[in-house]
Amino acid sequence: MDLSWSHQPLTRRRTLAAATGLAAGALLPPGPALATAAQYTNPVIWQDFADIDIIRVGDTYYASASTMHYSPGAPVLRSYDLVNWEIAGHSVPVLDFGAKYDLNGARGYVRGIWASSLAYRPSNRTFYWLGQIDFARTYLYTATAVEGPWNRLTTISTPYYDAGLLVDTDDTLYVAYGNTTISVAQLSPDGRNQVRTQEVFRTPSSVGTLEGARFYKINGQYYIFLTRPANGQYILKSSSGPFGPYTMRQVLLDLRGPIPGGGVPHQGGLVRTQSGAWYYMAFVDAYPGGRVPALAPVTWTADGWPVVQLVDGAWGTTYPSPAVPTPPRQVTPMTGVDTFDGTTLKPRWEWNHNPDNTKWSVGDGLTLRTATVTHDLYWARNTLTHRIQGPTSTATVQLDHSAMRDGDRAGLALLRDSSAWIGLKRDGGATRVVMVTGLTMDSNWNTTGTGTEIASAPVSGGRVWLRANADIRPGAPRPGTFSYSTDGITFTRLGPAFSMGNDWRFFMGYRFALFNHATQALGGAVRVTRFEVSTP
Repeated sequence: MDLSWSHQPLTRRRTLAAATGLAAGALLPPGPALATAAQYTNPVIWQDFADIDIIRVGDTYYASASTMHYSPGAPVLRSYDLVNWEIAGHSVPVLDFGAKYDLNGARGYVRGIWASSLAYRPSNRTFYWLGQIDFARTYLYTATAVEGPWNRLTTISTPYYDAGLLVDTDDTLYVAYGNTTISVAQLSPDGRNQVRTQEVFRTPSSVGTLEGARFYKINGQYYIFLTRPANGQYILKSSSGPFGPYTMRQVLLDLRGPIPGGGVPHQGGLVRTQSGAWYYMAFVDAYPGGRVPALAPVTWTADGWPVVQLVDGAWGTTYPSPAVPTPPRQVTPMTGVDTFDGTTLKPRWEWNHNPDNTKWSVGDGLTLRTATVTHDLYWARNTLTHRIQGPTSTATVQLDHSAMRDGDRAGLALLRDSSAWIGLKRDGGATRVVMVTGLTMDSNWNTTGTGTEIASAPVSGGRVWLRANADIRPGAPRPGTFSYSTDGITFTRLGPAFSMGNDWRFFMGYRFALFNHATQALGGAVRVTRFEVSTP
């Protein structure tokens, strides 16, 4: 993970203080591949998935990403062609790293799941997720299927900052990690303990900061893939084993990216297809929407260094689609309609901090019972978030508010460190639909504004439709607009456009967020019977 700003000299650690198992996949025999004349367009996913680690297991590709304070954490994406992706599950089921992740006396904003690593170990057919929390310690989770269940295997006292996990060809587990000073740790055969750690590389001052390690063994050589925040990518290579010595080469620097107004593609991972072709999946800083994945083919020099294939001197907007076997099925779209059927939330959803699981349910829609008495949405538990689809998309919510109580606030937000929402206020037995803006945080993620109501209208009956449209094209602050309907057909704009900021320091992009909190007493509830994200 990094600061995600093209000319930012501070490390993430200093900023916050102041305010793969690829080898296993590479050894799999090539499968039948299809020649294709099709092309794909970058970004391959226009949603907020940063600090990507990517692997292949058989004919399936998996990627992991950062989620900070959102729970469950560390989503696992799945694809059969490197272009079309679905969210399959989460490696960290609950952020049980302290009360602040429960919004209990403290808050975990911009903490939690940072750059972490996903690997697969063929010897026991197990997926491994590894990441450090709060500069304090490292956690390792395992599962035999990415959908879960994921269980914590161990806690290691060494915080492996921006870690890359390697399953070596002899089944040994190694971790590359660090900021500027890069180290390699060897784990015990069961992965529960650190056997050895050693500094293997110190970044030259002429380069500056390197972090975001990904660790590979390719053709007998060891590689540590590193990012220079947030405009470069470098690679270290060792012919003498995982502990080096390593030599360094620049992969890219100040490379023009595929998204107008966006940043330089960086901090991701390398993966090899079944037919032997290589690809680099990076992310592009694209605030206010976040950091979004882009894909480019990679070739190798005769002496074993990767080269990103460019289009007119830039990371291409389009490339020929990877030649892969025919996918066994279509992946599940990341947008569309959710009626909250079944017994669990679909993996596209993540809570703002850990939820109070006694205060929500699914089945006949999503029921959100008030879980917090507060005037501050940033302190309210059980706010449920959904990534915004770029470049523009619209969320529409059908809401049953008949069980709200006086003092309750419920609705649909554009949520970040500067937020706005459309929703319902119930006071004195009457319900109004309102647009509220001015919810803000400072650089230490303390609340500086709890919101100001700037438009309202009376509503009757027990149902209302709420709508938020978000333009998340990068390069400038962008508008978010709100509207409502009493019949689900005719929508009325409410309030002025909300300017979504594009500062990088919150790291995560804007999200659609469903919330219901009390300002007087608990006991009220709302039911979301339908949620839809649509694109033009």
